[in-house]
Amino acid sequence: MEIIGQQLIPKPQQQTWDAICDPAVLQLCIPGCESMEKISDSEFQLSMAAKVGPVSAKFKSKITLTDVDAPNAYTLIFEGQGGVAGFAKGEARVTLAPEGGGTTLGYSAKATIGGKLAQVGSRLVDGVARKLAEQFFTRFNEHLSAQQ
Repeated sequence: MEIIGQQLIPKPQQQTWDAICDPAVLQLCIPGCESMEKISDSEFQLSMAAKVGPVSAKFKSKITLTDVDAPNAYTLIFEGQGGVAGFAKGEARVTLAPEGGGTTLGYSAKATIGGKLAQVGSRLVDGVARKLAEQFFTRFNEHLSAQQ
């Protein structure tokens, strides 16, 4: 599955970059996120709850940032284990570009799943993945928009 989208963030590029790299901001914006901690400048550990159709699980995930070109772009690689529910892994390319007084945030993500999650059906899983991505970027935009 591939998810592509963009948002216009009403903040300057550097401020948007700082927020998209801040684990506290990410934890607020990731749907179902219970905890997120920075392991190094490029690694984070994440715990989140997710539900796909009849399958609910808590995921322990590792996120690694690669191809970092501050404050323009990075690639986020994620791997999550949900116990008997299965696993999810993939990557997302996040790009930032100045636009007027704000920033255009673009994203392109690919993910694969396995275990019980894969048995639910690809259309249902694709729909949930798109919804989670949209919720994250909408929450991120709202969070930055609310800051003075």
